[in-house]
Amino acid sequence: MKEVAAAAGVSLGTVSNVLNRPDRVSPATRARVEAVMAELRFVRNESARQLRAGRSRVLAYVMLDGSNPFFTDVAAGMEDAADAAGEGGLSLFLCNSAHQPAREEAYLGRLEQQRVQGVLITPVDPDAPLLREIARRGTPVVVVDRTPEGTTHCSVAVDDVHGGEIAVRHLVEQGHERIAFIGNHTTVGQVRDRRLGALRALDAAGLGPDHLVDLTTTALTVADGRGAGERLAGLPAPVRPTAAFCANDLVALGLLQTCANLRMSVPHDLAIVGYDDIEFAAAAAVPLTSVRQPRRRLGRTAVELLLAEASETAHEHRKVVFTPELVVRASTLR
Repeated sequence: MKEVAAAAGVSLGTVSNVLNRPDRVSPATRARVEAVMAELRFVRNESARQLRAGRSRVLAYVMLDGSNPFFTDVAAGMEDAADAAGEGGLSLFLCNSAHQPAREEAYLGRLEQQRVQGVLITPVDPDAPLLREIARRGTPVVVVDRTPEGTTHCSVAVDDVHGGEIAVRHLVEQGHERIAFIGNHTTVGQVRDRRLGALRALDAAGLGPDHLVDLTTTALTVADGRGAGERLAGLPAPVRPTAAFCANDLVALGLLQTCANLRMSVPHDLAIVGYDDIEFAAAAAVPLTSVRQPRRRLGRTAVELLLAEASETAHEHRKVVFTPELVVRASTLR
């Protein structure tokens, strides 16, 4: 900075203002200083700046599954909010736990050591003690796409019970009475909530829980959807479901692939509803009906909550829950 000031014929304070408070410098002086910076190939030492300020300008998002477009869309919303934060915006680091608790814990340890301004996380376990410990040590934590117990963190999520309810209500309205539920509801809380909503819709229609056929998967991938489709096709015709509610769109896309391979017509032989409404849902060979989550809004809201906690001395944790909506497409309309 001293070299830049000398070459531009200005004070060190002026160079600092160009970097941090450019509105305080006249356009002509700012242009001269920036030209010298470019000529000298000056790059700000952000680590030194943060050390001096005592505050990081980095946020981090530990996502659950980097291969799922849902999480990358949420991250895009976070990036929008981080870019718009304060003077010059904030950086957003992305980490992928890949559903592995040990990997998640390792990332959280590194991020805390790096003194990030705050951690956004879609955790394997929303009630993991480590999240509370990090928050107690002074790093704000916001839980994303999960609703933890207690009031130790802010969180943003979607009403998945309602999402499951509107999905199956739509299938019942289309005349389906035997519906497959495809997902790992025994291990994932959101999937469990979506199944609960499905059961509520059946009950409201006067249909018992035996009208929901569970095809449990180990994960929520395209491959899991393909495997579930093969199991469904192997069921005897009298008990085979005529519709399927999939716990996410990747599973629904895998199911759609199997239907195409087995020459099963969608929606005439099998109607399919997905969840998340990722971009690929509308672009599928048979456009998928899906429960839309406000993915980017989830991300933006999470960052807003995190920044509020970092700046407020008397912060009150909030749990924000959005309402999903059903987007009807060709995969369910006969």
